[in-house]
Amino acid sequence: MAKLTDMVDMEIQGGVAVIAIDNPPVNALSAGVRTGLYEGVTQAVADDAVKAILIYCKGRTYIAGADIKEFGQPPSGTPLGDVIKTIENAPKPVISAIHGTALGGGLETALSCHFRVAVDSAKFGLPEVKLGLLPGAGGTQRLPRVVGVEKALKMMTSGDPVGADFALETGLIDEIVDDLVEGGLAFANKVVSEGRPLVKVRDSNEKLEEAKKDPELFNNFRKSIARKTRGFKAPEAIIQCVEDALTKSFDDGIKGERERFMGLMSGEQSAAQRYYFFAERQANKIPNLPKDLDQITVNKVGIIGAGTMGGGIAMNFLNAGIPVTITEPTQEPIDRGLGVVRKNYERTQKGGRITAQDVEDRMGRLSTTTNIEDLADCDMIIEAVYENMEIKKKVFAQLDSFMKEGAILASNTSYLDINEIASATKRPEWVIGLHFFSPANVMRLLEVVRGDKTSEKVLSSSMAIAKRIGKVAAVSGVCHGFIGNRMLAQRGVQSQKMVFEGPMPWDVDRVIFDFGMPMGPFAMSDLAGLDIGWDKESSKGETVRDVLCEMDRRGQKTGAGYYNYDPKTRQKSPEPKVEEIILEFSEKMGKTRRDFSDQEILERATYPMINEGAKILEEGISYRPSDIDVVWVNGYGWPVYRGGPMHYADSIGLDKVCARLKEFQEQDGDDFWKPAALIEKLVAEGKGFKDM
Repeated sequence: MAKLTDMVDMEIQGGVAVIAIDNPPVNALSAGVRTGLYEGVTQAVADDAVKAILIYCKGRTYIAGADIKEFGQPPSGTPLGDVIKTIENAPKPVISAIHGTALGGGLETALSCHFRVAVDSAKFGLPEVKLGLLPGAGGTQRLPRVVGVEKALKMMTSGDPVGADFALETGLIDEIVDDLVEGGLAFANKVVSEGRPLVKVRDSNEKLEEAKKDPELFNNFRKSIARKTRGFKAPEAIIQCVEDALTKSFDDGIKGERERFMGLMSGEQSAAQRYYFFAERQANKIPNLPKDLDQITVNKVGIIGAGTMGGGIAMNFLNAGIPVTITEPTQEPIDRGLGVVRKNYERTQKGGRITAQDVEDRMGRLSTTTNIEDLADCDMIIEAVYENMEIKKKVFAQLDSFMKEGAILASNTSYLDINEIASATKRPEWVIGLHFFSPANVMRLLEVVRGDKTSEKVLSSSMAIAKRIGKVAAVSGVCHGFIGNRMLAQRGVQSQKMVFEGPMPWDVDRVIFDFGMPMGPFAMSDLAGLDIGWDKESSKGETVRDVLCEMDRRGQKTGAGYYNYDPKTRQKSPEPKVEEIILEFSEKMGKTRRDFSDQEILERATYPMINEGAKILEEGISYRPSDIDVVWVNGYGWPVYRGGPMHYADSIGLDKVCARLKEFQEQDGDDFWKPAALIEKLVAEGKGFKDM
């Protein structure tokens, strides 16, 4: 066996040069891998005893992509483009044997081989779009030639992987094998014995010619992904590259791909998305936690409350194969809640994402009771009752009287003090906040709220269970609204203030939407319902919201709020009467209205959030600035191509944010704008949040 580099070796087996890559954990295309592949193929081509070349990876996966740690670093090792050319131009058959995942540069490497085989569990994908990039090693030119233009567009603009059956059906692989190496060797020997011609993907144009028959293919595809990819630059760049594949030579297509790749790589969007890639993985790491800490095994979960949140929370555990028991004092809300859960599953089934059997299996793991003490044997309890401190404390005191020792007692509160809730028990160290976001069965974020007395074991186990049920978890300390809602409140304060001074609600919402958020603050209020926390009997028309609710303009559910809503399409439109009400309030408050630029609206909406995020860090509520960004990307729809509020501040320049806060403070005469001490400190040191 010849050692080519520390990561690659080669052995001749019966006339087949077997090149093995071993770069754990995911066999990333590091410099050592690229150089080893180049040397191995070059040596095998020069060896007359070698009739074919087989490339495979040791460990749990094929090449799962580029080494992201090399991004932005000086180049080293053999360039991937040279590796791919060497493989593709080899005069002897080169075969890739694939297991695990062939992703990004890994799949591009496999596409440069003349043949590909895989085990039936293998996955294939070009996920560069999720880092704000496009496949930069020929993927945009080769994949359409193999699987067809429309399928290639879907794969590359979504970044989602496909399975071995799809790969075989489309020609992405030539055969499914039972054993990776033995199957690969058998296929290589078959290619040699049959004298099969070498297949260069770059020369395969049949599927491109087929796509040319549909002149609306690209326009229709753009329309189909417009909503999902709004604001992102990489998907459009991918589409343009594939258009080149149909209209230009292969080499010119590669040139265009490279130019667009470099443009994206040096852009702010990819920098933000690469930052976020690491931020999400970092959020799961709790500082100073003992590595040998035992985890609490959660095999059964109890949920108190069968409403929208309770049912949605239950679905997360049912999906992961964990039995759930839901309790309510009476049967009627239980039956209603079960109906909603089943309807949600059946809707997913109709969409083709699960089978009818999956629906029954998941519902079969769900049991109910009207006796809360039936939850005594659960390993975790999640309280999802009305957001009222006295009610929650009563529930936890009751749980304390019968729950088994070692059970995690969790509250789904979105604002309330976990320490006060825990004080209702004799075991505050077992109490934690698990703030699921609505709809809980869809939203990825889970704010894990550590109380002052929450044990390390409970915190660590809660993070582990979050991962098990497919959530992105971020830890927060105790404060009103935790990380996300505390920052959201600051945006709300300033948005409300702005409409009395110049812009209308739809102006503010438009700017926030154009920034990349799913909706602005006023549209969001309409969606949630303006009457949340509003009482008809005590309302005195003291706020715009009071007046709108008194007019029965309570949001989307009544067809009118800040906006009017079309009863069929739910499309919103501004309402002149709302403008009149706001102008009347402005006059009563003695406000002098003026024009606001879109930039000022954006700054007044986002800079208070950044400032509050800094205070959250000062107080130790969040471990890291990046954790705050994880909360906002996953819980509130902050555009990932802007990285999150704290990364966004760094991208602007924290010194500029600080200066603007001071300008607003002087202009408004309001300490609301006073920069957080942390911001002042970082700016004085010439640093940003990234330096923390």
